[in-house]
Amino acid sequence: MLLLADAAFDGNEFLDAAHRSGARFLVRSGARRVPTPAEHLGDGSYLARIGYRVLRGLLPVRVIEAALTVTLADGTVRTEQWRLITNLMDPVRYPAAELVDLYHRRWQAETTYFSITATMLDGRVLRSRSTDGLDLEVYAMLTAYQALIRAGNDALTGRSEVPMERIGFTVLLAAATGTVTAGHGIFPGTLIDLVAARSSGTARAGPRTPAAGWRSAATSAAAPAAARGCASSTSPRGWTRPTRSRAPSTPPA
Repeated sequence: MLLLADAAFDGNEFLDAAHRSGARFLVRSGARRVPTPAEHLGDGSYLARIGYRVLRGLLPVRVIEAALTVTLADGTVRTEQWRLITNLMDPVRYPAAELVDLYHRRWQAETTYFSITATMLDGRVLRSRSTDGLDLEVYAMLTAYQALIRAGNDALTGRSEVPMERIGFTVLLAAATGTVTAGHGIFPGTLIDLVAARSSGTARAGPRTPAAGWRSAATSAAAPAAARGCASSTSPRGWTRPTRSRAPSTPPA
């Protein structure tokens, strides 16, 4: 088993317990942890030991350092230092570049769950009161999410002139919601292109939503409707909203 975790789960005791259980882990280290290299390896990673003054026996780990550079649409360049800790000690069998790519996939999975809980649900909670009903609702949410992502991917095929920020998940959700509300694309022969419909505004009932800005991390643009104390006009009948207001949450990068 391979455990992937963010920086909040890089505690010495936690990693030691995971290692003793026989699991392999790949965890992003906190910024304050700077292990002392014991041996530098050929792929750029190095061996170290962690747990000083915490663990009875030091835990041998392999550390991978990588610089992540992101260029935004306005030309702004952001660089962040990543430091990954793993007990996959063999650099030949587990090259550093492959482990960095694997960790990036974990972040994409986290972004997916955030899009579903914060954007699609918008503060609502599942209404079913049975295990079978909850299973159906969860699968329905995952199916809807996958359909939106596929629609965005199809929209980009052969459309190199379409900016990436135009097919952000928030835009996809708004366009699809407007298409269903307006009744477009229901019968054969009336296929609606999400990008074209979103651009012209014909597939959305009501005011157009401003184009989403370029972002380098999953964020919530505004507090959920429940936190604003107002009901959403697009809320499905029967949805139950939380009674306590909450601020929008942002997952760790």
